[in-house]
Amino acid sequence: MHSDKHHPLGAAAILALALGSAAVIPGPTAMIAAGKQLAFDRTKGNCLACHYIEGGEAPGNIGPPLTGMGVRYPDKAKLHAQIWDATLVNPETPMPPFGSHQILSDQEIDQLVEFIRTQ
Repeated sequence: MHSDKHHPLGAAAILALALGSAAVIPGPTAMIAAGKQLAFDRTKGNCLACHYIEGGEAPGNIGPPLTGMGVRYPDKAKLHAQIWDATLVNPETPMPPFGSHQILSDQEIDQLVEFIRTQ
């Protein structure tokens, strides 16, 4: 008997193909677009309140500019941890602990990571 878990595409990819929808498995482009929307959303991620991000309007300057982020954070997990709760590394940081205070979900932080690393 053939099992989907042993298929080279994996069960999730087979489901996506069967349903004919790329929305089942968000690709990098969709993740980046969702992350950009969060970063620029003044009511959600609001990264522009403190950081310069190319293409953003009226950025703040409390935090460092978000440039060269793929080089500064080659490890996605470290950037995720920074957004999740920067106070774990620097207790004096003004950056809100987006994850631990449930400002953003884990999925939303993943989306931000994908976007920010393109900067």
